[in-house]
Amino acid sequence: MKVSDILRVKGNTLYSISPEEPLSRAIEIMANKDIGSLLIMENGELTGILTFREVIRLAARNGGSVGNSLVRTAMEGSPLTCTMDTDLDEVRRMMLERHARYLPVIDQKVLMGVISFYDVAKAVVESQDFENRMLKAYIRDWPEESKPGNPA
Repeated sequence: MKVSDILRVKGNTLYSISPEEPLSRAIEIMANKDIGSLLIMENGELTGILTFREVIRLAARNGGSVGNSLVRTAMEGSPLTCTMDTDLDEVRRMMLERHARYLPVIDQKVLMGVISFYDVAKAVVESQDFENRMLKAYIRDWPEESKPGNPA
Protein backbone atom coordinates (compact mmCIF):
# COMPACT_ATOMS: atom_id res chain seq x y z
CA MET A 1 0.00 0.00 0.00
CA LYS A 2 1.21 3.49 -0.84
CA VAL A 3 0.58 6.96 0.60
CA SER A 4 -1.51 7.73 -2.49
CA ASP A 5 -3.94 4.99 -1.42
CA ILE A 6 -4.43 6.65 1.97
CA LEU A 7 -4.97 10.10 0.45
CA ARG A 8 -7.41 8.71 -2.10
CA VAL A 9 -9.65 7.50 0.76
CA LYS A 10 -8.96 10.33 3.20
CA GLY A 11 -9.02 13.22 0.75
CA ASN A 12 -6.50 16.00 0.51
CA THR A 13 -8.06 18.92 2.36
CA LEU A 14 -5.27 21.15 3.61
CA TYR A 15 -5.27 23.69 6.40
CA SER A 16 -2.43 26.16 6.52
CA ILE A 17 -1.31 29.37 8.16
CA SER A 18 1.48 31.89 7.75
CA PRO A 19 4.43 31.75 10.16
CA GLU A 20 3.78 35.43 11.00
CA GLU A 21 0.24 34.78 12.31
CA PRO A 22 -0.39 34.80 16.05
CA LEU A 23 -0.12 31.36 17.59
CA SER A 24 -3.49 31.96 19.26
CA ARG A 25 -5.06 32.16 15.77
CA ALA A 26 -3.48 28.82 14.82
CA ILE A 27 -4.85 27.24 18.00
CA GLU A 28 -8.29 28.62 17.20
CA ILE A 29 -8.21 27.13 13.69
CA MET A 30 -7.03 23.76 14.97
CA ALA A 31 -9.79 23.70 17.60
CA ASN A 32 -12.56 24.84 15.22
CA LYS A 33 -11.55 22.39 12.46
CA ASP A 34 -10.82 19.58 14.96
CA ILE A 35 -7.40 18.97 13.45
CA GLY A 36 -4.06 18.15 15.04
CA SER A 37 -1.79 19.98 12.64
CA LEU A 38 -1.48 23.05 10.46
CA LEU A 39 0.88 23.41 7.54
CA ILE A 40 3.01 26.52 7.64
CA MET A 41 3.14 28.13 4.22
CA GLU A 42 5.25 31.06 3.12
CA ASN A 43 5.36 32.37 -0.46
CA GLY A 44 3.45 29.29 -1.63
CA GLU A 45 5.95 26.85 -0.14
CA LEU A 46 5.86 24.56 2.87
CA THR A 47 8.14 26.01 5.53
CA GLY A 48 6.98 24.03 8.55
CA ILE A 49 4.27 22.26 10.45
CA LEU A 50 2.53 23.10 13.68
CA THR A 51 1.04 20.34 15.80
CA PHE A 52 -0.46 20.28 19.27
CA ARG A 53 2.93 18.99 20.48
CA GLU A 54 4.72 22.22 19.48
CA VAL A 55 1.92 24.33 20.99
CA ILE A 56 2.17 22.48 24.31
CA ARG A 57 5.97 22.80 24.36
CA LEU A 58 5.80 26.55 23.82
CA ALA A 59 3.06 26.94 26.44
CA ALA A 60 5.14 24.93 28.94
CA ARG A 61 8.15 27.22 28.36
CA ASN A 62 5.91 30.26 28.94
CA GLY A 63 4.24 29.18 32.15
CA GLY A 64 1.16 27.74 30.44
CA SER A 65 0.48 30.65 28.10
CA VAL A 66 1.14 31.26 24.41
CA GLY A 67 0.84 35.02 24.97
CA ASN A 68 1.55 37.03 21.83
CA SER A 69 3.79 34.37 20.28
CA LEU A 70 3.85 33.97 16.53
CA VAL A 71 3.42 30.63 14.77
CA ARG A 72 7.08 30.86 13.75
CA THR A 73 8.22 30.57 17.38
CA ALA A 74 6.48 27.23 17.90
CA MET A 75 6.45 25.49 14.51
CA GLU A 76 8.64 22.58 13.43
CA GLY A 77 10.74 24.16 10.71
CA SER A 78 12.00 20.97 9.08
CA PRO A 79 9.04 18.62 8.95
CA LEU A 80 9.48 15.03 7.91
CA THR A 81 7.76 14.53 4.54
CA CYS A 82 6.91 11.68 2.20
CA THR A 83 5.76 11.29 -1.40
CA MET A 84 2.66 9.78 -2.96
CA ASP A 85 4.74 6.70 -3.85
CA THR A 86 6.16 6.10 -0.37
CA ASP A 87 5.27 2.61 0.83
CA LEU A 88 3.15 2.36 3.97
CA ASP A 89 5.77 0.24 5.75
CA GLU A 90 8.34 2.97 5.13
CA VAL A 91 5.93 5.65 6.43
CA ARG A 92 5.37 3.65 9.61
CA ARG A 93 9.12 3.32 10.14
CA MET A 94 9.71 7.03 9.50
CA MET A 95 6.94 8.12 11.84
CA LEU A 96 8.10 5.82 14.63
CA GLU A 97 11.77 6.82 14.34
CA ARG A 98 11.04 10.55 14.41
CA HIS A 99 8.00 10.41 16.72
CA ALA A 100 6.07 12.20 13.98
CA ARG A 101 2.30 12.13 14.18
CA TYR A 102 1.74 14.08 10.96
CA LEU A 103 3.50 13.83 7.61
CA PRO A 104 3.06 16.32 4.77
CA VAL A 105 2.88 14.58 1.40
CA ILE A 106 4.85 16.27 -1.36
CA ASP A 107 4.86 15.21 -4.99
CA GLN A 108 7.34 17.02 -7.28
CA LYS A 109 7.44 20.05 -4.95
CA VAL A 110 3.61 20.20 -4.82
CA LEU A 111 1.92 19.74 -1.46
CA MET A 112 -0.63 16.96 -1.89
CA GLY A 113 -1.96 16.50 1.64
CA VAL A 114 -1.12 15.41 5.15
CA ILE A 115 -1.35 11.94 6.61
CA SER A 116 -1.51 11.26 10.31
CA PHE A 117 -0.45 8.37 12.47
CA TYR A 118 -4.20 7.67 12.81
CA ASP A 119 -4.58 7.49 9.00
CA VAL A 120 -1.71 5.02 8.80
CA ALA A 121 -3.04 2.87 11.65
CA LYS A 122 -6.52 2.86 10.09
CA ALA A 123 -5.12 1.77 6.71
CA VAL A 124 -3.14 -1.05 8.34
CA VAL A 125 -6.17 -2.31 10.27
CA GLU A 126 -8.40 -2.16 7.18
CA SER A 127 -5.79 -4.01 5.13
CA GLN A 128 -5.46 -6.70 7.78
CA ASP A 129 -9.24 -7.02 8.08
CA PHE A 130 -9.52 -7.49 4.32
CA GLU A 131 -6.76 -10.08 4.33
CA ASN A 132 -8.43 -11.95 7.22
CA ARG A 133 -11.78 -11.99 5.39
CA MET A 134 -10.12 -13.33 2.25
CA LEU A 135 -8.31 -16.08 4.18
CA LYS A 136 -11.50 -17.08 6.00
CA ALA A 137 -13.43 -17.18 2.73
CA TYR A 138 -10.67 -19.28 1.18
CA ILE A 139 -10.72 -21.74 4.08
CA ARG A 140 -14.52 -21.89 4.05
CA ASP A 141 -14.51 -22.66 0.30
CA TRP A 142 -11.75 -25.26 0.59
CA PRO A 143 -12.82 -28.44 -1.28
CA GLU A 144 -14.13 -30.97 1.25
CA GLU A 145 -11.84 -33.82 0.19
CA SER A 146 -8.77 -31.56 0.48
CA LYS A 147 -9.55 -30.02 3.89
CA PRO A 148 -6.94 -30.69 6.54
CA GLY A 149 -7.92 -33.62 8.76
CA ASN A 150 -10.10 -35.29 6.07
CA PRO A 151 -8.60 -38.41 4.54
CA ALA A 152 -8.92 -38.39 0.76
